[in-house]
Amino acid sequence: MVNVALLVRLEAKPGKEAEVERFLHDGLAIVQQEPATIAWFAIRLGPSTFGIFDVFPDEAGRQAHLSGKVAAALRSKADELFAQSPTIEKIDVLAAKLPQ
Repeated sequence: MVNVALLVRLEAKPGKEAEVERFLHDGLAIVQQEPATIAWFAIRLGPSTFGIFDVFPDEAGRQAHLSGKVAAALRSKADELFAQSPTIEKIDVLAAKLPQ
């Protein structure tokens, strides 16, 4: 069961869209090693707008992710890739359908 999530919005700097897309693809290998990250999605919302949506069973799992390798990589690449600081929203999951 998932109870909490993160919604992250990323705005690529002009000309950095392909690099952001690669960065997000590379992030998948890292989050696959996080047992408390139940589902993780890298998404494209528009030509230069990207996002991450991920879900966790509890606050401890969410905090582990926020202090993990993907979050560290995001912080280290922020000035290079993004037009503004990523927006990270902590959200509650009310209902979910996940594969079993």
